[in-house]
Amino acid sequence: MRLVFAGTPEPAVPSLRRLAASDHDLAAVITRRDAPLGRKRVLTPSPVAAAAEELGLHTLRADRLDADATERVMALRPDLGVIVAYGGLVREPLLSAPVHGWINLHFSLLPRWRGAAPVQHALIAGDAQTGASVFHLVPELDAGAVYAERAHPIPADATAGDLLSALAADGADLLVSVVDAIAAGTALAHPQEGEPTYAGKLGDEDGAIRWAEPQGAVLGRIRGVTPEPGAHTTVDGARVKVLAVHPAPEDAPALAPGRMALDRRELLVGTATAPLVLDTVQPSGKGPMRAADWWRGLRADEPVAGS
Repeated sequence: MRLVFAGTPEPAVPSLRRLAASDHDLAAVITRRDAPLGRKRVLTPSPVAAAAEELGLHTLRADRLDADATERVMALRPDLGVIVAYGGLVREPLLSAPVHGWINLHFSLLPRWRGAAPVQHALIAGDAQTGASVFHLVPELDAGAVYAERAHPIPADATAGDLLSALAADGADLLVSVVDAIAAGTALAHPQEGEPTYAGKLGDEDGAIRWAEPQGAVLGRIRGVTPEPGAHTTVDGARVKVLAVHPAPEDAPALAPGRMALDRRELLVGTATAPLVLDTVQPSGKGPMRAADWWRGLRADEPVAGS
């Protein structure tokens, strides 16, 4: 089949590479425009744009699929549109332009966690498993019939970044199998079943750690917002990024929520239940450092972390 592919971030790259290596004709890659990154705000291609250039694929840069982008895509006369984390909506008439419409690889087991940040919300909610789903794109958000899905258990220590990398690899294989089935005329899709939940895009405020919650909820939030938008707290009025934590030993001393203490060369911080060990932090204006070393440098006798 003649395909167009839309995607932007790193988790979309494995799917692009698998499709480029398939028997199908990848007519164009749609991705968002180069964005300023880093302290110097250097214009940088998206991961998908960089991969497409490496693969020698025709690339269309567009932050949204407006009338101009729609005209350019429709001129390619695609048989199927494929979208993985593009970051924009596909509306009519583009939605119906390909012969077989559009399919979307989504990193959850639909209808749970429809929306922009399914992996992050799964971790924050404490889900035991997530997965990847390939579904038929419809106007309603992530509501189309599902062609295939694959469950993936969530490791106890996984961050959102870790989990997205694993799902991106598994999902790429799942996606290509669905494209092959559509080409062969054997693909079957079934309506989504169950009550939908929604995973809106996370902002900086979602990364604020709430030490008054139970240990499991605090862990889930930290891992769910790592690496983006990032977990953070305040100590003595200064913002501190929390980069890595783990549960404290069972015999660790009890601490009030947010209270910190050094124990056996490790920095503990209290939650509503059991304490956590802060492994790595990044104070404002400084690089990552061992949390216990950072704590020793504080002037306060008993610093308390706040959200």
